[in-house]
Amino acid sequence: MVIFHFMFDQMLLFCIPLLVVALAGLFSERSGVVNIALEGIMIFGAFIGILLMYFLQTYEILSGQALLLVCILAAAIAGGLFSLFHAVASVSFGADQTISGTALNLLAPAIGVFVAKLIFNGTDSISFKNEFIISRVPVLTDIPFIGELLFTNFYLTTFLGIFILIGTWFFFYKTKFGLRMRACGEFPQAADAAGINVGKMRYLGVIISGVLAGVGGIIYVIPVTTSFDSQVAGYGFLALAVLIFGNWKPWRIATASVFFAICKTISTTYVIVPVLLNSGISPTYYKLLPYVATLILLAFTSKNSAAPKACGEPYDKSKR
Repeated sequence: MVIFHFMFDQMLLFCIPLLVVALAGLFSERSGVVNIALEGIMIFGAFIGILLMYFLQTYEILSGQALLLVCILAAAIAGGLFSLFHAVASVSFGADQTISGTALNLLAPAIGVFVAKLIFNGTDSISFKNEFIISRVPVLTDIPFIGELLFTNFYLTTFLGIFILIGTWFFFYKTKFGLRMRACGEFPQAADAAGINVGKMRYLGVIISGVLAGVGGIIYVIPVTTSFDSQVAGYGFLALAVLIFGNWKPWRIATASVFFAICKTISTTYVIVPVLLNSGISPTYYKLLPYVATLILLAFTSKNSAAPKACGEPYDKSKR
């Protein structure tokens, strides 16, 4: 039970940021803009959030869960603003969306390292204290089985990720605004003819994507390190794979996130599971498991891909 509890906690730590960032990509691509800049936006959002956290902790202005929420908000705003570069290039200038996204992926870590070195006398990482784990919640922790799994030694961000998943599903399938955004990614000419401002909807899609990717960045960083060096271990790219495997649908994205998180958990915790440790399989194969699983699944599922039809195509009003 102890091993299972530990592995479940690890799985959540991998799953939640992956889920949030993949949903971030969903907003952009459902509106018609390919967003391969998720990695860069994650890094920039996390950088601003962790930098703010450093100063608030150093000067003892805030602490605990209030500090975490303020820094998540800062990461969200930073991610939204950073994604504006992608929106302007893709929507207003009709630039190649892949090139624009690649530029942001290269720019974000460079900014993070440069600014950190300026502030911290040549050190390219930002240290912070992880004071955000919640050991138990009265009443909820005492619920048999579920209380032990979900309400013991957990992060508030776990429930934030679940809330974002439900909110995303509700937005796309239960609101007129979400339906309009989906129309812009499928048939922008028809949406325009119906009076929908395609450019405005795509701007909003990219900005919401940036907000969520920024949140995903800081959610990823906090549980795994106390020294952020403007890297997120390729989670933004893995989130793109999850988005494709999830067929651009919220609940399938959630399923894909859980699958990849389980693979990642096995690759990092196999040493504490006697069956896996004594199986005779080389540790190298365990390390490769998440990436090999990604390649295999994408190879088998790409044929049935249901990507938004106009995703990646700059909207030209004259083609109506």
